[in-house]
Amino acid sequence: MPGRRGARAGRGWDAIPPRAATDTPGTGTPGTEKPARSADPRSESEIAREICLRQLAARPRTRAELSKVLVRKGISEEVIAEVLDRYDEVGIIDDAAFARAWVTSRHQGRGLARRALANELRQRGVSAEEASEALESVDDESEAETARALVDRKLRTATGAPDAVFRRLVAMLARKGYPAGVAIRTVKDALAARDEEAAEFADAIDPDALATDADPLS
Repeated sequence: MPGRRGARAGRGWDAIPPRAATDTPGTGTPGTEKPARSADPRSESEIAREICLRQLAARPRTRAELSKVLVRKGISEEVIAEVLDRYDEVGIIDDAAFARAWVTSRHQGRGLARRALANELRQRGVSAEEASEALESVDDESEAETARALVDRKLRTATGAPDAVFRRLVAMLARKGYPAGVAIRTVKDALAARDEEAAEFADAIDPDALATDADPLS
C-alpha cells in the first residue's frame, strides 16, 4: 500500500533531523562553542628563552645564531630583540668571548689559519671588529708553527712520489686557510728534511713563482 510504505519510510534514518551545525558535541546545547584551547599556554617570551637555553646547552652561540633559530621557530622580531638584549646584559651571550674561544679551539684543535677562522666567525655573525680582536692571538709565527706541525704529521704516513705528496700537502694547507706562499714554503721545507729524494725535489721548487701562480693577489 503506497500510503503505509511512505509512512514507514518517513520513520527511517532519513527522518532523523541532522544535528544543528552550532551544537557543541556532547553538551546537547545548540548555539554554543567551547573556547579554543591554546596549543602552548606559555608566553612567547618564555618559549623564546627555552629555545635559547636549549641551543646554548649544546654549545656557545652568537647572538646572530640564536636569532636565526628563533626566526625559524616563528618568534616575533620584538620578542627576539627583547630576549637577546637581556641575554647580552647578563652575559649569557657574549660574541667577543665566543670569538676568542672559537679561534683558540679551532686553531689549536684543527690547525685552521686566520683566513679560515675569519670566514667561520663571519658565518656565525661575529662582527668584523670582534673577529679582528680575537684573531690577534694567531700571529705569523703561530701560523707557521701550526702549518709545519700539520705537514710533519701527514708526512709520517704519506706515500707516493715527492711531487704527488707535495701537491696533496699544499692542498691540505690551502683548505685550512693558509696563504699559498706559506703552504708552499712549509711543504718545501718539510720535504727537504724527509729524505734524499724528497730533498732533491724540494730543492727545485720556487716558492715565490708557485705562490704567484696559485694566488695572484699574494
